Amino acid sequence: MTPPATVDRPALGRPPALLVVPAVVAVVLLVLPLVGLVSRSPWTRLPELLGDPDVRSALVLSLGVATTTAVLCVLLGLPLAWLLARVEVPGKGVLRALVTVPLVLPPVVAGVALLASLGRNGLLGAPLRETFGVTIPFTTTAVVLAHTFVALPFFVLSAEGALRAAGREYDAVAATLGAGRWRAFRTVTLPLVLPGVLAGTLLAWARSLGEFGATITFAGNYPGISQTMPLLVFEKLQREPEAAYATSLVLLAVSVLVLGLLRERWLGALR
Repeated sequence: MTPPATVDRPALGRPPALLVVPAVVAVVLLVLPLVGLVSRSPWTRLPELLGDPDVRSALVLSLGVATTTAVLCVLLGLPLAWLLARVEVPGKGVLRALVTVPLVLPPVVAGVALLASLGRNGLLGAPLRETFGVTIPFTTTAVVLAHTFVALPFFVLSAEGALRAAGREYDAVAATLGAGRWRAFRTVTLPLVLPGVLAGTLLAWARSLGEFGATITFAGNYPGISQTMPLLVFEKLQREPEAAYATSLVLLAVSVLVLGLLRERWLGALR
């Protein structure tokens, strides 16, 4: 068999320095802090520092809150993503803009907004306190609500993208076979978009694990109640930098793990 003829591509020349130099600076900017963290970490004292009761308490609370947040994002965000992707409703553009607001909102402002709505004298917080004696701020529940507020857009955007990529024709085929919209969603759409839903869940979980500003504003920094790992890192940095480096390593390891799990979904699309 005759091998296919190769096509000669024109030489493109060397990459211009005006593009290469900023790219190298960008790489240095991204890598240097990580190298600094790893190099300054007290590796020989790592087991001792990570065995501190405060670290264990903050780690358990962070993992529990992140998992609860991810579950809430799925329960609340998947219906919202389906609505945005599959149903024509008035004001959909405004609704989608509202979903993305927490992405650009400074986290401290998000905490202030939560206080204004769910605080003791907030829009909903005051009736809750006066009617049921329930107060939310500075509790573990406040941590979960703050994390859900900032993590929900990550899940909704990922799930909506997966729903749009799946297309509506499968729903139409299911409808011609007599399936209602709920059954079509449950038996046809959801299995198709499951990878996107899982990726969004992982993103929401990771975003929750790194949340700081909204948490400290709305829930405070109380060990065992609202002190998550980022808040503990901030506190340790004030009086025990080596402990701050050690606990930061834990969060860095989790970030690398999440990146590894999402590698095929993110990097595969770029190939």
